[in-house]
Amino acid sequence: MTTSMATGRAPLLAVRDLRVTSAAGAVVAGLDLTVAPGETVAIVGESGSGKSMTVKALTGLLPEGVRASGRMDLPARDPGRADPERGPAGLEIDLAVPGGAWREVRGSRIALLLQDPFTSLSPVHRCGEQIGWAISGAGRGERVARLLAEVGLPAEVAGKYPFQLSGGMRQRVAIAAGLAADPDLLIADEPTTALDVTTQHEVLELIARLQRERDMGLILITHDLRLARSRADRVMVMYAGRLIEEGPTARVLDAPAHPYTARLAACDPPLTHRLAVLPTIPGSVPRPWSVGAECAFAERCAFVTDACRTAEPSLVEVADDHRAACLRAGTAVPPAPADAPDPRVTGPGETRDGDAATASPLLLSVEGAAKRFPGSAVPALDGVDLEIAAGEAVAVVGESGSGKTTLARCVVGLEQADAGRITFHGSATGARRVQIVFQDPYSALNPGLTIGTSLAEALRAAGRPKSEVSELLELVGLPAAYARRRPRALSGGERQRVAIARALAPRADLLVCDESVSALDVSVQAQVLNLLADLRRRLGLTLLFITHDLAVARQIADRVYVMHHGRVVESGPVDSVLGAPAHEYTQRLLASIPAADQAD
Repeated sequence: MTTSMATGRAPLLAVRDLRVTSAAGAVVAGLDLTVAPGETVAIVGESGSGKSMTVKALTGLLPEGVRASGRMDLPARDPGRADPERGPAGLEIDLAVPGGAWREVRGSRIALLLQDPFTSLSPVHRCGEQIGWAISGAGRGERVARLLAEVGLPAEVAGKYPFQLSGGMRQRVAIAAGLAADPDLLIADEPTTALDVTTQHEVLELIARLQRERDMGLILITHDLRLARSRADRVMVMYAGRLIEEGPTARVLDAPAHPYTARLAACDPPLTHRLAVLPTIPGSVPRPWSVGAECAFAERCAFVTDACRTAEPSLVEVADDHRAACLRAGTAVPPAPADAPDPRVTGPGETRDGDAATASPLLLSVEGAAKRFPGSAVPALDGVDLEIAAGEAVAVVGESGSGKTTLARCVVGLEQADAGRITFHGSATGARRVQIVFQDPYSALNPGLTIGTSLAEALRAAGRPKSEVSELLELVGLPAAYARRRPRALSGGERQRVAIARALAPRADLLVCDESVSALDVSVQAQVLNLLADLRRRLGLTLLFITHDLAVARQIADRVYVMHHGRVVESGPVDSVLGAPAHEYTQRLLASIPAADQAD
């Protein structure tokens, strides 16, 4: 039996030649994977790379009409971990053969932790019931209580429903439910994407501790390279259904052998400084089945040659345990070009261009804003003051529940503050002059309407002709032909561009972006951030950016407000606040960022 290069131990999971096929064609093309006890393997790549389909194939949860082939071996358990009822026997699964083998795999050998615990937990069953479903025999209640304690929750959580818990607590319940049958391997599919930075840190620390104590293997599916760098022993990079690079984390991310890995890593926004333009990857991931006999990355690669288009490259050894599927493998990938320093707004209404500072008029003023929701013991907003000058970009950061989204909704008129004043150009805010872009563009766009119809409605409401639809699409970098498409035919980044275009239809002066890039891949996120910066320069647009990602705040904002429990605890130029934070809470936020974590 082979051993893991990272741990030197025999694998607890070995997958050979995994292939996933739909009616359209190949979705995952020939992937090998091993995970050893205690080892963390991260699978990274953009949406459409095949990460989630790989997970579904390994747990027998593929959608109807999608088939898998290949072999999955789960060797015999160590005697100390063997279940008396099942015994230590290993499992050999032909993934092409449907059947009841998955009953012995799911939960008992492999547990799956999904991105959104609210959708993975039943809303009509109490948490204790759901944790106990995998527990047989007497003493179920005591076992549930022990599992809750193991994930850092009090026993009374067993009697609560998921909607009564915070996002972090729901994810802990989902972890407890996954661990109930004592699995050998945990597959975590984007487990912290929906969580703020400090809750993300807590959940990841919890998973790491449980992994050590239980000697579990972990497959971490993520598009967050900072997270992969801080948590994984090995990284597997997927693109268009293919494994294109794999190896030890530091080696793959610090010295990538494939141009795609290098460009993906370059797209990750730095926390320490601001770039004039964030690096991006032109184009988008092709459908896996549409790639012919060529390198799947050829259309987007800056180093493509004729040879890249004649055959699909195989994985070749670059260094010990480091492989890449590229004709350039073994030669260093040139780094991304350095970016020039970015002009900066240094304070409210003060724009610096070279050595000349010019004052801009105050556009938005929030004075003493207060808001308490019925039944809440604490206020959502507790005397918030905020100012934004015309043409300025201001970020509001903080954990979930800090009040930042409530503040944004009060600014655009979706909520009414209980006290305080919000003025726009010295008067009450106007719905057309202030527009909002939400986190999820798919839910914000009517799926039954074409893009052109949605934009035409926004133009009509603003008193502008529908003939300007093409102009709006061009403004956000989309071709006019997209007007005939529906939202489902667009990628996540394209849908967010449409949402921005719709918000610009009334010629808004202030654009409020509420976590508008948090659900996007790092490369698409960079494209949208560059678009917003460009719109700001071209249109004189003012931005209020709500985010829990401090690296994003660093790239987009001139100034930043840090909120905690409904109050602003620190504010100032982004370099000062994020570079030398004065408040303990801001310091804690920065310390929770994955890049600052110490890998085990």
